Amino acid sequence: MVKVKVLYQDNLVKNLVVTGHSGYEVVGKDIVCAALSSICITTVNGILRIDKDALIYDEKEGFLKIEVLKHDLVIDSLLTNMIDLVSELRSNYPKNIVINKEVL
Repeated sequence: MVKVKVLYQDNLVKNLVVTGHSGYEVVGKDIVCAALSSICITTVNGILRIDKDALIYDEKEGFLKIEVLKHDLVIDSLLTNMIDLVSELRSNYPKNIVINKEVL
C-alpha cells in the first residue's frame, strides 16, 4: 500500500511524503504506482521549471519527499492539483493508497 502524508502549515502545503508500493500488480505492470508517480513527478518538475528554488525533493525507490520552500498562487495551485489528483486516484483504488493530512 502507498502511504501519502501531507503536512499543512497556515493552510499551505509544507511537505509531502509518499512511501511504499501499491501492490495492485507486479512491478512494471502496476498502473496505480505508475499513475501516482506520474502525478507527483510531473508536479515537481512543473514547479521547478517555474522556480528552481521553490522546493527540494528526495526520490528513491518507493519514496518521495517534497519540502516546499516558497509559496505563490501558481506553486500552491499546482500542489493543490497534485493532492486532488492523488485523492481521485485513491477513490478509485482505496485498497492501494491511503492519504493522511496533518496540520501544524
